[in-house]
Amino acid sequence: MNPIAGVRVYGPLTGVGAEGLSAWLSDDRWAAAVEETHGADDLGAYRDLRLARDAAVRWVPDGDTTVLARNLALDPDAHQADLEKEIFVALLCSPVRADFPGAGELAAAVRVRRRIVQAARRTVLAFDTEQAERPDCWSWTEETGFVLKPGHELIPSLELTLWPDRSGRLFSFSCYRATEYVLLLALAQELADSHPAALAALQRQWRTRAIQSGAFHDVFLREYGSLQAPLPPRYYVPGDRLWFRNPDAASAEVEGYEGSWVFYLGSGRFTNFWKPGQPYTLVSKCVELYHWRDGLRQDGGRPWMDESVVEARVAASLADPAATAAILERMMRLRDPGGVYAEGGCIDASREALRCLLPGTWDLGLPILAAAA
Repeated sequence: MNPIAGVRVYGPLTGVGAEGLSAWLSDDRWAAAVEETHGADDLGAYRDLRLARDAAVRWVPDGDTTVLARNLALDPDAHQADLEKEIFVALLCSPVRADFPGAGELAAAVRVRRRIVQAARRTVLAFDTEQAERPDCWSWTEETGFVLKPGHELIPSLELTLWPDRSGRLFSFSCYRATEYVLLLALAQELADSHPAALAALQRQWRTRAIQSGAFHDVFLREYGSLQAPLPPRYYVPGDRLWFRNPDAASAEVEGYEGSWVFYLGSGRFTNFWKPGQPYTLVSKCVELYHWRDGLRQDGGRPWMDESVVEARVAASLADPAATAAILERMMRLRDPGGVYAEGGCIDASREALRCLLPGTWDLGLPILAAAA
């Protein structure tokens, strides 16, 4: 059984921004299984909240949160409150303790994860690692990236870019950039309600220069889990950003197929931005990445991926339980370190989540927002 660390919350479980916390804690389905201990350290008085081990064994066996919603009879697709509860209970059984400077930040973390899931559900894009298209509300230079044109607001511009039910078309993205836009939209939506001054500063930033790639990770995200202390291979919290690595060295040379950046949506599903209504399961994602090796083609020395071959191989493997089991035996292993292609699988050791975002406890690493904190 994996360790259960849960969350640490400093101060009382009430206060500004803590709405929702009492309802999540008091749900009869798990209220009696929440263990609470108190203590104090250099940062002040705290309480630790975690799911009791006997409950975890029943609801998240071996740290498997992909079955959590089903085991707790939650319906996160139909009910926003159930999605927030799935997120909250998944945090309570985290094997790596998550510290929050106040109850408000814990509640905000749940809300912004819920917004990530809701934004990602509606996102449909065209996969392209070489072309990048955006609506007319954006302008681009190599120095700035895509920035807002005068008179356009951040939230509606992001919605227009990501959601074809708003724009009527699909815009081209790589999977990594797509995750940045979804995270930025969810963050902006939460700031609109809980930290408007920070939203204004964030919008000013995107009028001058986009933050992207490694800088985006450093500014907005925290990473939990590591190759030295990996998370359980089936432990995910709705709203997590994560990477599935392609463990095949040859096909990983194809641009865009080094791996796959996705969000965990909850209920055992992961984002598929390219095919509406067809989210991945952990099984289908592993099988797809495995068969990238079969789709590898060469065109004048340049490698490319034949997706039609991949789709056919995936369908055949998923229809054959023995073939699927053999693929999972390899792919469900922890990935090898960077630059190494040996016996590892596609599962990463860590996940990524947004940092604290409320007034007074803001810790996103963006200097321009310091005055808004």
